[in-house]
Amino acid sequence: MNVRAIFIDMDGTLLTASNNISRRNLEAIYMLINQGVKVFLATGRHYEVTAPYHKEIGLRTPMICLNGAAIHEALTGKALQMRPVSLNEERFHHLTTERPCNVIIHTADGLYCKETNEEIDYWTQVGQIPPLYIGDLRQANYQDVLKYSVRTGTAVPEFSALFKQEAEVIDWHDGFELVAPKVSKWSAIRSLLHAYRINPKETVAIGDGPNDIEMLRHVGTGVAMGNANDHVKAAADFVTGHHQNDGLAEFIERYLYKPYEPYVM
Repeated sequence: MNVRAIFIDMDGTLLTASNNISRRNLEAIYMLINQGVKVFLATGRHYEVTAPYHKEIGLRTPMICLNGAAIHEALTGKALQMRPVSLNEERFHHLTTERPCNVIIHTADGLYCKETNEEIDYWTQVGQIPPLYIGDLRQANYQDVLKYSVRTGTAVPEFSALFKQEAEVIDWHDGFELVAPKVSKWSAIRSLLHAYRINPKETVAIGDGPNDIEMLRHVGTGVAMGNANDHVKAAADFVTGHHQNDGLAEFIERYLYKPYEPYVM
């Protein structure tokens, strides 16, 4: 398999359930880097909670954040690309206040949320930046929204469908996310591949969630984690092991690692 770049999802792929990178996954990534493969992170997370892991690995490639709505430079964190989403705010807040749910708004300046929770507390701990606002979002003064996240505790496709005319909708088992039309991890990957002059056919993407489906379908080799649902697996060329069992490393070791062959006279 001739591979020049790999794009790796974080939650449910690179990371364990305790938000750590296993030693085996780290070593597998280092093997790829030593072979000259460009390694990128492609995540739904915002920059502040992506960068510490990017630094832990020692990557110098740009980070794809917020499902492709933002691309950040490796060393400074400067936004190389941002794709804001524009909704009818009055309608959005009317619909989300009618239902019991938490709303998290990711902007170019930071995080706004209806209420805090364990996940947001973790983000604050890792990113060292608390939400800019917690409370009734109708009273919040924000702009340049990159992603809306609506957490309902269960899948609500009939609810998320109300926003399909305004945004790209990503349905999850506990709610949905909204980004700008035609924005996805794949749209960001396509921009980076153009900048690095890499053919998509020479590219691998690996992930486990509905926000990974587009990139799995469009790269040369799409890999779904063993913990992914059937819809995600159907979009992939390969299915590897569970993220708790180093499925990322398993795929790299089996298909991408090229052992050194000494030159023989």
